[in-house]
Amino acid sequence: MVREDDMQDEQRLRRIEAITDAALTRLDAADLFDELLDRLRDLLQVDTAAILLLDVRAQQLVATAAKGLEEEVRQGFRVSVGRGFAGRIALTRHPVVIEEVTPGRVVNPILLQTGVRSLLGVPIVARDELLGVLHVGTLTPRRFTPDDVRLLELVADRVRLALPARANSLDQAAALALQRSLIPAELPEIPGLELAGRYVPGHASGVGGDWYDVFSLPSGWLGVVVGDVSGHGLQSAVVMGRVRSALRAYALVCDDPAEALTLLNRKVVHFEAGSLTTALYLMISPDGSTLLASLAGHPRPVLAIPGQPNTLLPAHVDPPLGTSRHVPRHATRIDFPPGAILVSYTDGLVERRDEVFDVGVARLMAAIPSASADSVCRTVMATLDVEHPADDIALLAIRRLPD
Repeated sequence: MVREDDMQDEQRLRRIEAITDAALTRLDAADLFDELLDRLRDLLQVDTAAILLLDVRAQQLVATAAKGLEEEVRQGFRVSVGRGFAGRIALTRHPVVIEEVTPGRVVNPILLQTGVRSLLGVPIVARDELLGVLHVGTLTPRRFTPDDVRLLELVADRVRLALPARANSLDQAAALALQRSLIPAELPEIPGLELAGRYVPGHASGVGGDWYDVFSLPSGWLGVVVGDVSGHGLQSAVVMGRVRSALRAYALVCDDPAEALTLLNRKVVHFEAGSLTTALYLMISPDGSTLLASLAGHPRPVLAIPGQPNTLLPAHVDPPLGTSRHVPRHATRIDFPPGAILVSYTDGLVERRDEVFDVGVARLMAAIPSASADSVCRTVMATLDVEHPADDIALLAIRRLPD
């Protein structure tokens, strides 16, 4: 005959196995939350389950996933820490039970509209840092037991483990979407010139702040930018977007690329403190024969002229943007003869951990063929073996068509 204690132990084991199931680790965070809440409702025999995550800046709990209370998520329900049922859990960092829900004990109208009668909630905490709140509820009065509390705390810990991966995934997706929206889907068609570009996000460290840009100016000159904001992830991509927009604005009022980068440097120092950005800004004359270039800590482009060895653009390299407010910047005027190709890039194209930077640059110089701009990009990407780059890569090739 099976003893009651043995049956309870077996039931506890079943509950723990359901929550710690290794198969759950293969789910992304959104699916994991849904699966955990479904299993939680089944194991605790409750009608509702919800996860609210902390918005640190606003000090509010935000409904993120729910079963039986899906309207919370659809409406973007928020509650301040310290207010209502979930806010009290967040403030005290202790489990809270409400055996009889009343309007005076909860501030979420959706709980009342749904008819929830009893609630149990626990904090989601990592190293004394509040991450959110997990709670369950029933549509009939319920007296929750200490075992119920422990199981809910186990689920809260499982949610805690998934949160860093969720945050990284969301940040990377947002950064990639932002970055791709700011990099031209199609380059402009410019008489007398061929243009081609490539952008490849880094696989090891995530999306960063690399970009290229091409735009026509009121003077008839063509503006060309290649830049790289230090760091990786969403913040770098956001800074990249702001820097890109600012440089476009300065380009409209400056006929000298060094002057535009001087203004941009002031902006970066003042508004993007702690951010370091390298940039190449060059202007191409209306007839395509002249380049006017200024570099802020950026690798010098490669200039390939038919019948001559490929060389680095003979331009002065000034300090990166964001290092100091008062930095003298220089512009260099260079001839751009018919058939010449200019290849600009960010350091992810040539930099390798096991070799000095100049080796990668030499490899790039040797790889550039006398061909169309798109063929140059294809050849460079294939030759430099960048299928799985450790850093972002932006590559821009410009060829002046032969007369």
